[in-house]
Amino acid sequence: MTTRLFHFSDDPDIAIFRPRPVRVAVDRPVGQEWLNGPLVWATDEAHEFLYLFPRDCPRIVVWPTQYTTVEDRAAWFGEAANRRAIAHVERAWLDRLASGAIYRYHVPVEQFDDIDDVGMWVSNSPVVPSQMDVLDDLIAELELRNVELRIMDSLTPLKGVWQTTLHASGIRLRNAQGWGKPGWTHSKPGRPVAIR
Repeated sequence: MTTRLFHFSDDPDIAIFRPRPVRVAVDRPVGQEWLNGPLVWATDEAHEFLYLFPRDCPRIVVWPTQYTTVEDRAAWFGEAANRRAIAHVERAWLDRLASGAIYRYHVPVEQFDDIDDVGMWVSNSPVVPSQMDVLDDLIAELELRNVELRIMDSLTPLKGVWQTTLHASGIRLRNAQGWGKPGWTHSKPGRPVAIR
């Protein structure tokens, strides 16, 4: 299958992506500090469901891997066992999620390097997108990809998910109520990561 890469944005008028440092640097694993530097980011098609949200919306998305135990799957997925993933969002963001739109830019694979982490790819040179899609029903887009949406008052009760055998990705957690300073929030399969 041919890899397709996308960059998601809340800006519908991007003609060229220029490398820039991340807005808020995070503590990254040793040897990956350079990922806070000037880069253009993209995600592969298999992981695009992580970005079907308003840009600054805090979310925690979990899914089973080959290392996930039956017990963890039952505890976290329950009746949603047939779902690809579960996305958790705070109630305060529900209206923005329901009414918002994002823009999916197609970017050329040959300009990017795979960093072997949750479908993320980076480029250190300017990138011209080849196409842009408007996604204006984000809840339907999640459903289309078999991702269950769960609304919570706060995401903080989910901090323990990084100690399970599920994969967990936390995005924009600096915007979550009462979260504190975010650390590295992507777990590696079979290697749960402590979260701060």
